[in-house]
Amino acid sequence: EKQALVLAQTTVTNQSQASRDVSLTLTISDQGGHPLQTASTKPQTVPAGSSAEFSVEASVSKPRLWDIDHPALYRATLAIGTRDSETVSFGVREFHFDANTGFWLNGRNLKLKGVCLHDDGSCFGAAVPLGVWERRLAALRRLGVNAIRTAHNPPAPEFLDLCDRLGFLVMDEFFDCWTVGKNRFDYHLYFANWSRIDARDTIRRDRNHPSIILYSVGNEIHDTPKAALAKSILAGLVEVCHENDPTRPVTQALFRPNVSGDFTNGLADLLDVIGTNYRDNELIAAHRAKPSRKIVGTEQGHTKATWLECRDHPEEAGQFLWTGVDCLGESRRWPIIAAGSGLLDRCGQPRPLAFQRQSWWSDKPMVFAVRRLNTERSESIDPGFTPLDRRQALAADWTPRDSSPHEETVEVYSNCQEVDLLINGHSLGALPLATDASPCVWKVPFAPGMLEAVGKINGTIVARHALRTAGSPSKIVLTTDATELAAGWDNVAFVRAEVEDAQGVPVPSADNLITFEIEGQGFIAAVDSANNSSQEPFQSHQRRAFQGECFAVIKALQKPGAIRLKASADGLEDASVVLTSVPNSQP
Repeated sequence: EKQALVLAQTTVTNQSQASRDVSLTLTISDQGGHPLQTASTKPQTVPAGSSAEFSVEASVSKPRLWDIDHPALYRATLAIGTRDSETVSFGVREFHFDANTGFWLNGRNLKLKGVCLHDDGSCFGAAVPLGVWERRLAALRRLGVNAIRTAHNPPAPEFLDLCDRLGFLVMDEFFDCWTVGKNRFDYHLYFANWSRIDARDTIRRDRNHPSIILYSVGNEIHDTPKAALAKSILAGLVEVCHENDPTRPVTQALFRPNVSGDFTNGLADLLDVIGTNYRDNELIAAHRAKPSRKIVGTEQGHTKATWLECRDHPEEAGQFLWTGVDCLGESRRWPIIAAGSGLLDRCGQPRPLAFQRQSWWSDKPMVFAVRRLNTERSESIDPGFTPLDRRQALAADWTPRDSSPHEETVEVYSNCQEVDLLINGHSLGALPLATDASPCVWKVPFAPGMLEAVGKINGTIVARHALRTAGSPSKIVLTTDATELAAGWDNVAFVRAEVEDAQGVPVPSADNLITFEIEGQGFIAAVDSANNSSQEPFQSHQRRAFQGECFAVIKALQKPGAIRLKASADGLEDASVVLTSVPNSQP
């Protein structure tokens, strides 16, 4: 907190035809570009066609620390006179993993509340505008997520820049296979010749990002049954990581470690931090067998039992859920095109189950009511090997298909001390928050109207959530998270088209085909919905509503001016929204 010593190291290459005397200058600036400190090296002769290593140090007094809540960033500019320079962002922070107490950041012990993320952006495929990720990460942060695992390949560097700016901790993962392939033409064909080179290049590209706290050298690697082969490969990869960045620990998402004997044959102990996918009880048992081991859950399911394993064992540094956002692929069967295991759907909207996670992970008082449609399905020991397109278990509405008198099971997720549930203003009785992370549950005789959950702390209402019974579809309502939009690849505006009844209540069963029309200084880049069974084209001006909503994603043209989007559907009242295309102030 008093002072930070910044060490900059670089290689200078002389591509001219003569020797040059070179001096390197380091300038440290705040994120606004205001210089704070400057230091220079002594001149060094670099022969023609040769390279030389340079290092220079400078101190920063009372640095602003990079943290998940306040991700302060600095800039380091290395310059060779006026001929050449390079500027990178960096942060000042201290972190470490402890075998007994898990993860520490800047002297604070905290759990890694993480999610695994594939690199697709649904309707944008793998060419994802940064605005898509910014919107998704903001939604995940509201749920209490503080960490990201890049599953299972190096992410775009711009994504890491975003994690730096937003204060997410990152496990930077390199490989989904080693020499034993999972698919016919995957990376196992190139692993022997390229893995060390690719790992080195990835680390050198990424090591200045303060968000990165772990390197992962493999996900569910199928080489591990061959202990001698796997240990040889892992030792080499760990060596590459340590050589190119001695400041970050190395982990691996172990695959059925008790079956392969990873905890007893020495493989797991080659890692700085031991990680496993699922099987948290085996991970904790491995720590119990050898208490010096540092451990983290690299991939987990959404069940309460899995969270309690992590919550109640301080030695487990944290967990990474599979997944944070629905991803294209892993559908297991046609016509389903995407895996449905995300806290967020493909459009970035929280699923009902996400609010259970928010009740466990977020400090902000919250309450959220849902109807349970069927009993919770038990997860297998290896959920990754079961279909991810599960039947819908929860509904965040008070509009069941059966409108006759019957009983509904209502769950309320909350982090408040006490929760009350009211049906049309009549209390069904307050319940205290359970210590075992269970939701508050009521059996409610269905009656149309309003179901309201109320959260209290010390007797004071601090959170509310209401569900209302919907009538017949009547109109479309358009809302957007961005009223101003600048031209540029990374800038997007999501416009939500929701089908509502005449009183403005969302209709969860609505599946109307919605047509979008646009005028002015913008265009429709894509349309999308959360329907993982839909084969509708993304590049279109039409989309069928799914569970009452769909989205149009808008981009701006270069010329400033109004952007008018209209939505229409047979039998529904039209809607329109106006955005403004503004000049791009980004350099």
